[in-house]
Amino acid sequence: MKKTLSTAALSITLLFTLGVGSVFADSALDQEVDKVLGTRYSYGGTTTSGFDCSGFTMYVFAKLGLKLPHQSGSQFDMGTSVSRKDLRAGDLVFFNTSGQGISHVGIYVGDDKFAHASTNRGVVINRLAEEYYDQRYVGAKRIMSDDTYEESAGESS
Repeated sequence: MKKTLSTAALSITLLFTLGVGSVFADSALDQEVDKVLGTRYSYGGTTTSGFDCSGFTMYVFAKLGLKLPHQSGSQFDMGTSVSRKDLRAGDLVFFNTSGQGISHVGIYVGDDKFAHASTNRGVVINRLAEEYYDQRYVGAKRIMSDDTYEESAGESS
């Protein structure tokens, strides 16, 4: 019994330490992202059966009442540019992973982290400062209006 409790406590501690999905999500955005963490990668995928990167962002934003196209370059053409130091939860972050321009997109979730559909690991959360993403970071766009942000991504009291 004692070993089981210790294992459970360690598991919960690891979940919070690693910053993966939390059952205590503060916003609608957090809740939608948490629901699909671990969903497998599928090229062209737009459903919980499998996502590609832009399919993931399209799906989450649709749950929040916003329509996005299904292509990272087309999503980059939307919204307002945001500097990296001014990112807020719900901003889209873009990367050049192919060497040929915008080829990957994720959703900034705060604390230097973003959620995205990784080709190798499915829907995960990574840090923008990780060398791979830091070197390929292109920019960010704010898609949500301030009102939509407050309703969907702002912390609830």
